[in-house]
Amino acid sequence: MENLKEQTHSTVAQVIKERRSIKKFKTDPVPTDLIVELLNTAVWAPNHGLREPWRFILLKDEGKKVLADAIMKKNEELRKKWEYVMNVPSHLVVVMKEDPRQKQWEENFAAVCTMVQNLQLAAWEQGVGMIWKTNPLIHDPKFREKIGVEQGEKIIGFIHIGYPEAIPEKKDRTPVEELLTIIDTER
Repeated sequence: MENLKEQTHSTVAQVIKERRSIKKFKTDPVPTDLIVELLNTAVWAPNHGLREPWRFILLKDEGKKVLADAIMKKNEELRKKWEYVMNVPSHLVVVMKEDPRQKQWEENFAAVCTMVQNLQLAAWEQGVGMIWKTNPLIHDPKFREKIGVEQGEKIIGFIHIGYPEAIPEKKDRTPVEELLTIIDTER
């Protein structure tokens, strides 16, 4: 068991620390089968009561025009985004089933966020880059309808997916010692 712990810890820790948000992608498409495989791994995220509060909309190839057109129809100033959207190989819209109960809503949101992190880590391990984006359009009813988001769902984010053209340098994190409060019985 000790060897498994050491092997798993170093591999997971390495992937976590090496993963980067990718903004520039090669034009090569990521196979749909690979995206599905990555999602099948990602959904092993912890989720309360096994509610699995997520759903996905994949826009690729000609489907990217649906997203690009929906963005443009909302705001003419976003026209420059059209080219960006069309140049990213795939876009995954992650939606969450809404729950009117505050506790369940928060649990569901946390579960979907951990699922997205799992997705990014699994993708990185396979050489696939991603960036998780949100913008005010996620709240616009017409935009949501245009891309297939249903009543009772919240867009958690857009995941842009492709093979990295450039990998950004790492950005240091604040040491946990500066953020950690320890409450102990020994005072």
